[in-house]
Formats: sequence, C-alpha cells, structure tokens
Amino acid sequence: MPYRPNPRRPLPIRLNAMQLTASIAVGLWLGFIAIALTCWLASRFLPSEQLAPVAQVVQRLTQPTAVVQPVPDIPPQSPLFEQYKENLRKNEQQQTLDQARTNNRNLSNPKCQFWLQQDQTAPSEKSRANVLQFCD
Repeated sequence: MPYRPNPRRPLPIRLNAMQLTASIAVGLWLGFIAIALTCWLASRFLPSEQLAPVAQVVQRLTQPTAVVQPVPDIPPQSPLFEQYKENLRKNEQQQTLDQARTNNRNLSNPKCQFWLQQDQTAPSEKSRANVLQFCD
C-alpha cells in the first residue's frame, strides 16, 4: 500500500465575542430554568414527607451556627477546675504574646522589642507583663 499524505486542510476558526457571550448567557439561563422546573416538579409530585429531611437540611444550612465551648463536668471548687481555668488563662496570654510578636507595628518600638527578646530568652511574669504593656 503506497504512502499517501494526509490531505487535511486547516479549519479556520473565527471567534465572535458577541455570539460567544450570547451562547453562554442562553446556556446559563436554560440551566437555571431547568433547575427551577425540576424543583417545582419535585415539590408537586413527591409527597411532603419525603421532602421534610431536605427542608431541615436547608434550614440548618441557612441558620448561623453558634460556637459552643465545651464545659467541663467538674465541680467549680475542684483542683481540676482550677487547673482548667489556669490553662485557659495561659492560652489567652500565649495568644496575646504571639500576636505581639507578629504585629508589624512592634518592629519600630524599641521597648517592645527589648521585652519580647527578654520574654523569649528568660520568660517570667514580669517580662510577659511588660510585653503586654509596651506592645500593641
């Protein structure tokens, strides 16, 4: 069988911005109509008992969720509760110190830089208090 070159000619493609925009707009509009029609037909022909779980999920998604902090089930006077409160206080203080270290405004404050360095090399209550006092 002899070799024949492929006689393909290049196909010129011309893009018309108006036609492309109109095609996309019509496609989006038809998609919206199809979704709306599907929802309407589902609500008309499906019994309401089958749609109740979907309605509950949609309602739950539209309501803002409240962040609930876990409450320990320890009596308020126990040593574990005191330790829990101390840990919370330390965590808040650590977050404040981390914010002071990462705040760009503190780079130009020499007192803040001094106390940040002191707290990093020899942490103490005094250095933490001074970091909180001199840093933003």
